[in-house]
Amino acid sequence: MPIKILDELPVKKLLEEEGIFSMDEQRAIKQDIRPLKLLILNLMPKKVETELQLLRLISHSPLQIDVEFLQTETHEAKNTSQTYLQTFYQTFDDVKHQRFDGLIVTGAPVEQLAFEEVDYWQEMTTILDWAQENVTSIVHICWGAQAGLYHYYGIEKISYPEKLFGVYENTVVEKHSLLRGFSDCFNSPQSRYTGIDDSQLNDAPLKIISSSQELGALMLVSEDDKNIFIFGHLEYDANTLYDEYIRDREKQLGTKFPENYEKMTPESQYYKQTWRSEASLFYQNWLNDVYQQTPYNWVTLK
Repeated sequence: MPIKILDELPVKKLLEEEGIFSMDEQRAIKQDIRPLKLLILNLMPKKVETELQLLRLISHSPLQIDVEFLQTETHEAKNTSQTYLQTFYQTFDDVKHQRFDGLIVTGAPVEQLAFEEVDYWQEMTTILDWAQENVTSIVHICWGAQAGLYHYYGIEKISYPEKLFGVYENTVVEKHSLLRGFSDCFNSPQSRYTGIDDSQLNDAPLKIISSSQELGALMLVSEDDKNIFIFGHLEYDANTLYDEYIRDREKQLGTKFPENYEKMTPESQYYKQTWRSEASLFYQNWLNDVYQQTPYNWVTLK
């Protein structure tokens, strides 16, 4: 089934060029089904790039998905025009009286700041608290995962001596519906300056479902399965790490070339994407779980 997004959203044309079908409002309302309502809090600076990455993965589900994008009011985006945001993004005031089946909280390039120093931190915690009562399931990605663990459980992040950057192998350590169809070992891209010490999780009501021998926990799930935390970027495209590497070099940040990152062939300009299958499976599994858990009239109960 297709995803439903605004017909004017620029990435719609890019998705169609890739053979990914999306539908507009008029066609969607003619279908006698209740689509899942999905909200994406997009904190990444390159918003269109992140939209495209996530919508690709969400579109693999056989379910109809009604997708809306959320921005923070307390932060002025530097890389996306206000006209674009006002056209395609909601604010918390726009959605706070609604219910959603799923929420995705993306990463953000603010890891080196204390949480309370992030200019939208108070708004962020308000959204996270609201989601516990008004969203069936929440996926927190990278900095979004660190923020969620800190806010919900008081788990502090730790800083690394240098940027963790590359593609790393992970292992399934506990059977879980989110990992149906996964290989025992699978890769995930990483791009972050901070993480957590797994020993901090000992007293928290969380379970690690996949981890890296080298890096520690990759995916954690709350005991009630409502909150999912991912340390990494399964949504990344093949060349996203390379593009980040070039941007870091231009800013003279001293970032080393991504570890375990190879071109398709020595002469190719494209890099191997060795995590695509698991990325697709994860979001299909998540949306299927949400579909099974959420009541049919959940979004209209208020």
